[in-house]
Amino acid sequence: MAIYDTEEEQIEQFKRWWSVNQTSVIIGVITAIVIVSGANFWQRYQQEIRTQASQAFQEMLDNAAKNNLDGVEKIAEKLNKEYASSAYAQFAALELAKVKVQKGDLEAAKAILDKQIKTTDSDEIKHLARLRLIELDIATKQYEQGLQLIASVDPATSEGFAANYDELQGDIYVAMDRLDEARTAYQSAIRTGQATPLIQFKLDDISAPAFTATPAK
Repeated sequence: MAIYDTEEEQIEQFKRWWSVNQTSVIIGVITAIVIVSGANFWQRYQQEIRTQASQAFQEMLDNAAKNNLDGVEKIAEKLNKEYASSAYAQFAALELAKVKVQKGDLEAAKAILDKQIKTTDSDEIKHLARLRLIELDIATKQYEQGLQLIASVDPATSEGFAANYDELQGDIYVAMDRLDEARTAYQSAIRTGQATPLIQFKLDDISAPAFTATPAK
């Protein structure tokens, strides 16, 4: 900034600068105010949405605890419709699929789970939905579909779920009477270090030698 000899010169220079730049300065100040106000409004709005979604989700859980399936279904559908981008809606979709199963509508449950696999950004939700969908494939004897779902898993994102996939793969192979492959799958699950004791029981069950009756003399 230039150095002026007197305070009057500085004031005069400022007046000239202001006459040229006052419009842009005012616009800049107003813009800044609008941006800050808008950001604050958006944050308050987002917080309100999260609070509403959280309350609805808790209400859904309360209905689930009371085994009020219709109540769970109604709230889960509301969450999916009004708060679709929230994590609450994604977990509610899993609960809704569970309700559909309890009501015997397995195809509707499958459709809900398949949608979560294809649309959610959460790896955890994808895995939970895929595991439950595989269980439904086993229940409906659609074994090849279940195997295809397992084959589609990205190992890089499946840490913590590998034993679950191996166990379900073993279950499918048992159902298909492919016992050698079932044993391999169960053993793989055990090697992850995440296997439950139930997997060992399953492995022992298909590893036991077949009983052969002694011919009568």
